[in-house]
Amino acid sequence: MPKDHPLMSETLTLANARLILPKGEMTGRVTLQGGEIVELAAGHAVPAGAIDCGGDIVAPGLVELHTDNLERHIRPRPSAHWPHKPAIVAHDAELAACGITTVYDAIRVGSIEGKGGVGWSRYARDLADELLAMRAAGALKISHHIHLRAEICSHTLLEELESFGPEDRVGIMSLMDHTPGQRQFADLGQYATYMKGKHGLSEEVFQEHVRTRQALGQAVRDAHEAAAVAAAQRLGAVLASHDDTLVEHVVRSAGHGIALAEFPTTEAAARACRSHGIAVMMGAPNLVRGGSHSGNVSAEALARAGLLDIVSSDYVPAALLYAAVLLGGIWGDLSRGMATVSRAPAHAAGLMDRGMLAEGMRADVIRFRLIDGVPVMRGVWSAGARVA
Repeated sequence: MPKDHPLMSETLTLANARLILPKGEMTGRVTLQGGEIVELAAGHAVPAGAIDCGGDIVAPGLVELHTDNLERHIRPRPSAHWPHKPAIVAHDAELAACGITTVYDAIRVGSIEGKGGVGWSRYARDLADELLAMRAAGALKISHHIHLRAEICSHTLLEELESFGPEDRVGIMSLMDHTPGQRQFADLGQYATYMKGKHGLSEEVFQEHVRTRQALGQAVRDAHEAAAVAAAQRLGAVLASHDDTLVEHVVRSAGHGIALAEFPTTEAAARACRSHGIAVMMGAPNLVRGGSHSGNVSAEALARAGLLDIVSSDYVPAALLYAAVLLGGIWGDLSRGMATVSRAPAHAAGLMDRGMLAEGMRADVIRFRLIDGVPVMRGVWSAGARVA
């Protein structure tokens, strides 16, 4: 939302609400003005001109660090490509409706050329340009940042990384290795089910796909990983690991200075992250569904073991708030659950001006109520402007 948006100068008070604060809750009101939170006050009083929330929950806007949702909009089917700009607008509106007020849009860098199963076409630079242009034009409701998903085992990673510079404001760079037989796809039986179901591969094509991807990984992994780490430093991006499975993976991540682990696949890896001071992020769909679709460690198990810090909507934007509510139930503390989708991800990305209800913070605020345990959105404000 542009800084000079007229709605940002209006004063708005949400009163008689259940406010989710950094360390607990209180019944009270929050006042937004000039794009910031300017006052918090306790009590049931509803001042003249304020909105009576009738006990609804008011919490900080959600912060999403890793979502594939934009990619889903630009390619709604494996063989169907959608125009990028309307896809960006639709993606933005969907996130706003789900209470997400800050997003790091995951864009893959690194494509797969030639034969051997499913290829990945190049698209990152063009999509980033269009996203940045739409943001500059004021076409978007919420705060968008770029997250580059560096596919280490690909053909074009080095060339694609070179096309990005500090002016692109890349916020996160994640190191991804989707080579069959390790990390997320350590179980080749699960991988076969996934690939055949999604892409309709025959057994022969699937086996060739596995062989070519494993050979590519052996050829480029070390050099490409080093290049991606260097690119993150050049771009000023937070560096994240992805799908750490073994303790050795975490030790390697720590050596790169990584402070954020996306979706570790085992409890051993999550515990190793904790010992190295690396924040653990898990997927909301994993928590909502009761387990990983790839057969990896469950988010609930990590939550109950005290090994879960941040939640990402991953591939279902609406899952993010629901996951926070579920965590609030698991931990008996809704404030702690909400922190995994607001304050913790904001701080992990280096954004210290948002993610909690406090005076002086950016006025990213959501209002919802629980109906049969399900959060139902009643209003979303981004930098003080209502967007849903």
